[in-house]
Amino acid sequence: MLAQMVLLIGFAWMPVYRPEHWVEAVWLRDVSWAIAAMLGVTALVLLFKGLLDLGTNLTPLPLPKEQGELIQSGVYGLVRHPLYGGLTLAAFSWALIQLSLSHLLAAVVLLLFFNAKASQEEIWLSQKYPEYADYQQRVKKLIPWLY
Repeated sequence: MLAQMVLLIGFAWMPVYRPEHWVEAVWLRDVSWAIAAMLGVTALVLLFKGLLDLGTNLTPLPLPKEQGELIQSGVYGLVRHPLYGGLTLAAFSWALIQLSLSHLLAAVVLLLFFNAKASQEEIWLSQKYPEYADYQQRVKKLIPWLY
């Protein structure tokens, strides 16, 4: 949890590094903003719907709640970790809006971090819920339809 907070705060305060020739390329700005908008909307949907669909199963720790249940409906029918995926997509969206290489690199670090965190969480979920293996086969991990 602490590492996650440090990474997210570091991302927010990271200086923008943008190659000068990127600023001059109007087409690059337009394309990056279009992609960033799609990623940003997807991120918001994953985050808000993930929180709503998780309901009382929400916990600040990656360990499943003692009396919790495995949620497989709503946004959890598209992606197993919508909160991690939403934060990752939001980071990539921001990197594209800023045309920032430093933020793009940090977004990759966040992706790797959340992927590792989700993998550990899935070990615990598999131990608690026998049906989790089937769920893993049907539903993508972090990014709907991709990964």
